[in-house]
Amino acid sequence: MQQFSKEAFRIMEVVIFCGGIGARLREETEFRPKPMVNIGARPILWHIMKTYAYFGHKDFVLALGYKGEMIKNYFCHYELMNNDVTIELGKPENVNIHQNHEEAGWRITLADTGEKALKGARLKKVEKFIKGDTFMVTYGDGVSNVDINALLDFHLRHGKMATVTGVPRPPLRFGELMIDGNQVSEFFEKPKDIEGLINGGFFVFNRKIFSYLDKSDDCDLEYGPLEKIVSEGELMVYKHEGFWACMDTIREMEHLNKLWNEETAPWKIWSDSSM
Repeated sequence: MQQFSKEAFRIMEVVIFCGGIGARLREETEFRPKPMVNIGARPILWHIMKTYAYFGHKDFVLALGYKGEMIKNYFCHYELMNNDVTIELGKPENVNIHQNHEEAGWRITLADTGEKALKGARLKKVEKFIKGDTFMVTYGDGVSNVDINALLDFHLRHGKMATVTGVPRPPLRFGELMIDGNQVSEFFEKPKDIEGLINGGFFVFNRKIFSYLDKSDDCDLEYGPLEKIVSEGELMVYKHEGFWACMDTIREMEHLNKLWNEETAPWKIWSDSSM
């Protein structure tokens, strides 16, 4: 059986959707984009990126939209805000940053994909930043302890165009996956019952998916493109039975913060010195 090196895994870009309005979390998203809503002292976006970085994937493409300037500002000032700094007043050129954060080596592309664009359009608009034949995609509001490299290995071995991570269903508001073995046979964005797996994000795609997308704002990902890929037998499911949670409401935000503050967050698979 073909073996895939960890180095091959690391060259893949990670696209994170960061452009939605987050209407169900309006209490927070009136002031900031949902990926910038905090768990503990850090945005949920940071937690997602830490998960990928733990497995060696540090090349991120952030598809920005609603209040995207706040995400740009966060990362453009990251070095100053997350390190000790020595400055000499009167000499603004004399700024010495003492490296003491653990995110060294992250490469982050901040791509404005439009405030009103749906996810398919956002993905198409960042195509120019994808260098290889395979890349990863996830949502900017879900945390998990999914094994990213096991997911990638699964994708590379089955040889199909796309892989979605399937997780056990919580409440009735996520896209349901009907599966036959490891192949997705139907994809329902509005579930019909309470059984089975749901779309947990954490996708792996071959770049052929771009031919199913266009840059018009009404091009979605789940409605249309993924349904067509399913009809062609090209979407497989990686079954994750561990922790997964979405931050879509105030109650979910409070729950994730409680787990983090109690130091029982299952998605924190990295250690403070793991990078």
